[in-house]
Amino acid sequence: MSLLSLPPGAAHLWYVDPDAVDDWYLRAAYHSVMSPEEARQQARFRFLEGRHEYLVTRALVRAVLSAYSPVPPRDWVFVRNGHGRPEVAGPKGAPRLRFNLSNTRGLVACLVAQGREVGLDVEDTHRRGETVSIADRFFSPFESASLRRLPAHRQRDRFFDYWTLKEAYIKARGMGLAIPLDHFSYHLDEDGPIRISFEPELRDDPSRWQFSLTSLGGRHRVATAIERRPGEGTIAVEMFRCLPFEDVPPKA
Repeated sequence: MSLLSLPPGAAHLWYVDPDAVDDWYLRAAYHSVMSPEEARQQARFRFLEGRHEYLVTRALVRAVLSAYSPVPPRDWVFVRNGHGRPEVAGPKGAPRLRFNLSNTRGLVACLVAQGREVGLDVEDTHRRGETVSIADRFFSPFESASLRRLPAHRQRDRFFDYWTLKEAYIKARGMGLAIPLDHFSYHLDEDGPIRISFEPELRDDPSRWQFSLTSLGGRHRVATAIERRPGEGTIAVEMFRCLPFEDVPPKA
């Protein structure tokens, strides 16, 4: 099998529309690679949509990892850290790949890199619910004020910019909501790269992180947070639309 190359200075983002997975044989293949624990977790979802989305998510991460390593998709072993983030735990000798997953209605995505922390968040911007009032409760005062200075018709879009970026960062740190969302701020009204600042309690260095923000199909917002090494330049982020086991892992 011909494996894909993942250079040290790059990250790859794979994504799939779970509604595109409508073939019975493909779904059966996805079931066949899940671990017993994953199968039990899938069965806990009350609604069919949730079970299907979870199935596609597990197939995607296994297929993506196997695109870079001669490990069959079913043989990957995962463990969760103390805050619930899944990480590769086996098999023995597997490459040091780091990944992060995110899913929302109509989109499942996986970000992968070598030897560096990565965080990913995707959100359906068409979903109903409060936005600006949530920002007032959970975002930093700087972000909330910046959001409210915008014209009303732009506030909802900017909310999703902030929200996805914040989720991507706390996921890259592997700590989830143990990091208060109001302890760091994004600066989005400036030219140049997306910039972050921290409250002293977080003890993090803004230069350690590279962020990206994009939209897919006019409906989904996608944010990444990628760890940089000291003195490192821009990390290239490539995006690939795929169907697990059809497009990845690559065929010989």
